Amino acid sequence: MLDQVHQDALAALVGPGGLILDPADRAAYETPARYAGGAAAAVVRPATTAQVSAVVGYCVRYGLRFVPQGANTGLAEGSTPDASGTHLVLSLDRLAAPLEIDVADRTATVGAGVRLSALNAALEPHGLFLPIDLGADPTLGGMAATNTGGARFLRYGDMRRHVLGLEVVLADAAGTTLQLSHGLRKDNAAVALRQLFVGGCGAFGIITQVTVEVHHRPRQTAAALLVPRDIEAVLPLLQAFEVQAGSTLTAFEGLSKAAMTRAIDHVPSLSNPFAGGVPDYAVLVELTRTWAPREGEVSLDEVLQQIAGDLLERDEGLLVDALFGPVEKMWALRHSLSEGLRASGPVVGFDLSFRRRDLARFRREAVLMLEADFPDYALCDFGHVADGGVHFNLVGPVEPGRRAALREAVLTLAVDGFGASFSGEHGLGRAFQDAYDRFTPRLVQDYSAAVAAVFGTGSAAVRLGPARGN
Repeated sequence: MLDQVHQDALAALVGPGGLILDPADRAAYETPARYAGGAAAAVVRPATTAQVSAVVGYCVRYGLRFVPQGANTGLAEGSTPDASGTHLVLSLDRLAAPLEIDVADRTATVGAGVRLSALNAALEPHGLFLPIDLGADPTLGGMAATNTGGARFLRYGDMRRHVLGLEVVLADAAGTTLQLSHGLRKDNAAVALRQLFVGGCGAFGIITQVTVEVHHRPRQTAAALLVPRDIEAVLPLLQAFEVQAGSTLTAFEGLSKAAMTRAIDHVPSLSNPFAGGVPDYAVLVELTRTWAPREGEVSLDEVLQQIAGDLLERDEGLLVDALFGPVEKMWALRHSLSEGLRASGPVVGFDLSFRRRDLARFRREAVLMLEADFPDYALCDFGHVADGGVHFNLVGPVEPGRRAALREAVLTLAVDGFGASFSGEHGLGRAFQDAYDRFTPRLVQDYSAAVAAVFGTGSAAVRLGPARGN
């Protein structure tokens, strides 16, 4: 329980509605999108950067540990408190201003609590958008802190590619506020410190404002579901599309049969697009253009059909079928995978990233390992083939020892066997702390902890130092 003196002081810093003590009202801030919930001593909701600075400075001076939180949509257990009841949740959901759009510069400056959906709604009348396509609606501060990627990483890249400026509050006794760049695309006048905070998961400080580059919305889009000969044919198919579609290629997403089947079975609004039954593996491919159709120009639908037709006719037989239709229908299956997975049973999720050439071989070896040692778990993988990412999800028993053995086996194969990343795009949090301690080289841990110490220590969710404690 938070001491009354601290309750009164924090309430005075954030004003009415800024401090939540009631357990029922705290629940949404304590429960993550995945994994078990924790218990917070209180939830503090500053509404301005000045209030964030005051709260952080107070917490550091009085030794109150806190966890920064955006929309709480993360999957790494990095935005919620542990079960001790001693941590504060520092929620940034009231930092909904500014929301300023510079159409000429093609940038937007927003408070850390602005949701992705709110930004894109404001950008839409200007024909612009932030093309980070996710299965959730996070805040811009959280997106920057975790360096989110998404389904259109192939064309647009991740948040690091888009962040042009940050305002951050350091976890020191003064709650020091830094302005890191001013939205310039080119700026070598100082060390780009903002890059430490993009993907830093709150370990270096609290992001309170973000300036991002935005893009013109596509005015032509075509999509298809491709059925490759087998998993080995996926990379050659991707390479063929990269050559033949060029810069119009915006997405190339892999979908396993088990993942698709669960989505079709558990999402009422979804219908099975495959007339001949769900294939063992499918790929969603998307092409886009930012201009309206021009007279005499071949449409993207025709371009996509021509590329797929050429691949269907090739002697090597990389492609065995292609389904064309409305873009929304093609994407409906991809966007339903996570929901179908959640509805089908307890999930052990892995956010892995490989060299593209290793994806098929890892999957083949992992399937053999699972069949031999973990036949009680069903592999339901899908992911961003074009950037080497795979959401390697398994549905099966919740028994802790069994799940721990499964995590150990998968991570050992992926990281030790293939040099993969154990967190391709979900960021760091308590869910991955054991993997960080084991797989991140000790020297890298030491340097990371030293850098974090320069900016102060206040965040409780991520420990960048070695397990020995520093």
